[in-house]
Amino acid sequence: MAHLGLRRFPPPLMVLLLFLAAAAGKGEDGGGSGGLRFRREGGTFKVLQVADMHFGDGRSAPCEDVLPAQQRGCSDLNTTAFLYRVFRAEDPDLVIFTGDNIYGADSSDAAKSMDAAIAPAIAMKLPWAAVLGNHDQEGTLSRESVMCHLVGMKNSLSGLNPEGVKIDGYGNYNVEVGGVEGTLLANKSVLNLYFLDSGDYSTVWWIPGYGWIKASQQAWFRQTSSDIQKKYTTEEPTQKEPAPGLVYFHIPVPEFGSFTASSFTGVKQEGISSPSINSGFFTTMVEAGDVKAAFIGHDHINDFCGKLSGIQLCYGGGFGYHAYGKAGWSRRARVVSVQLEKAESGEWRGVKSIKTWKRLDDQHLTTIDSEVLWNRGSNGKGLSPVHVHDAVSGIHNCINTV
Repeated sequence: MAHLGLRRFPPPLMVLLLFLAAAAGKGEDGGGSGGLRFRREGGTFKVLQVADMHFGDGRSAPCEDVLPAQQRGCSDLNTTAFLYRVFRAEDPDLVIFTGDNIYGADSSDAAKSMDAAIAPAIAMKLPWAAVLGNHDQEGTLSRESVMCHLVGMKNSLSGLNPEGVKIDGYGNYNVEVGGVEGTLLANKSVLNLYFLDSGDYSTVWWIPGYGWIKASQQAWFRQTSSDIQKKYTTEEPTQKEPAPGLVYFHIPVPEFGSFTASSFTGVKQEGISSPSINSGFFTTMVEAGDVKAAFIGHDHINDFCGKLSGIQLCYGGGFGYHAYGKAGWSRRARVVSVQLEKAESGEWRGVKSIKTWKRLDDQHLTTIDSEVLWNRGSNGKGLSPVHVHDAVSGIHNCINTV
């Protein structure tokens, strides 16, 4: 564990100034609800994961597990300030909120709390997507209504569920990221992002503990992955290998408990709070063949990545201040940077590598634990543009649910 210096938090006025600066800092074309693709300059696509904000009612929601010198005046507004800091530092192409975005029990109005929690991404015109955790629905909105609210928010790429598919949970969808505009792979999905609802708590009375990813969700994931891979490898311009996929959900699958301290990067400071049964989703990801990494939240003071059967299993690390943490251990965000391969002609092709690091909410926004999650090496092929078809159907399916 890195030894971190004490950071005194900004006063509320500073948070307001950060908000106003952010709103003015992005051009009108800085975000949007679709059209995700890799950048021409550098051939990169950057994702910033925000895990477990636990946003409550703003200023009245106090911080948990901070040092005594940091406690006075500390609230949800410190979470907001951290969002602005890390967004400005990293300038991500997509922000992904991986559940427990609000702490429903401490929000007097769940919709307003969610609006406040996501506000920095919207103010900075950043595309974003979200899944639910086990606390989002514990306030004034049902689980379905919370997800519908997320789907309908500005710049959201979130989807409720695939249209015409009987499926468990809310927030099962995929997003495709296109190659660089004007290149051979501009109209193919060169990076695939899968989002699933890992549930909240077991609905089977004789099985205790947390929820899990159900068979219906796995069937949808399996079919979606297969369809995407077939399209990528058989439609012109055909590619020899599938485009890589990344998976985002909230509650860890039991396989997150497979690692020892010598076999991961980061820290494990609490138990793996997975479901009490194994529904087989990790095996489903392995069998799909395109998944390179899965990212979760839930256990706030774990932030490690470990590789198992070819898939990197990664915690985001706790982000929010109105959530349990560890005093003196900085809140953090995980960044994933995907790099395209450049052909001899100078044209950007498919994905070459996937890297990650974490940003700490300390005085210097310290970067730690940089590592390569996956590297295609010299055999890199590409992927395609972003089509958020399920997000569109999600909006349709949310009518009259709130």
